[in-house]
Amino acid sequence: MNICLYGSGSPKTDSIYTDEAYDLGCKLAENNHTLVFGGGDTGMMGACAHGVHDSNGKSIGIAPEWIGNFEPLCQKCSEFIYVDSMDERKQKFLENSDVFIISPGGIGTMDEFFEIITLRKLKQHDKEIIIFNINHFYDTMLKMIDEMGEKGFLYKQEELFKVATSIDEIFNHLNDMEIRE
Repeated sequence: MNICLYGSGSPKTDSIYTDEAYDLGCKLAENNHTLVFGGGDTGMMGACAHGVHDSNGKSIGIAPEWIGNFEPLCQKCSEFIYVDSMDERKQKFLENSDVFIISPGGIGTMDEFFEIITLRKLKQHDKEIIIFNINHFYDTMLKMIDEMGEKGFLYKQEELFKVATSIDEIFNHLNDMEIRE
């Protein structure tokens, strides 16, 4: 499977998060999955990509060339797709991925998450979305989403995403997907 990881590219990301991202990358490679990501060499993206590459896995980086002015790009990708805009980048993520994992991140990660979940809600794709809630990072956001539902701001419908607090839980979800296919 091609598994897209959304997450921080910040070099200031605490190791409690990046260590998990690295281990996730190793496990993705060990299970012959391809990492699809924003092409960054630091933060959650970089840590996961380094785990993939250190375990002889494959990765597809997707980014506009100008993003290199803000963060270093990963040079070890199996393939790198250059795009002109962030919108085109998100479209390429959708086209090239079977599953989305939302790891801890900032505004860019939130943008990607809310777009991909909105597209799923609007039935523009039926790909799985897994929030990797490392160290309870997303607890506040998940509570906010629950409150939106309780107050009638969300349509009642099927589960749009899963939550995992460990790599094993992520792989339980992935294995469940493979069984259903």
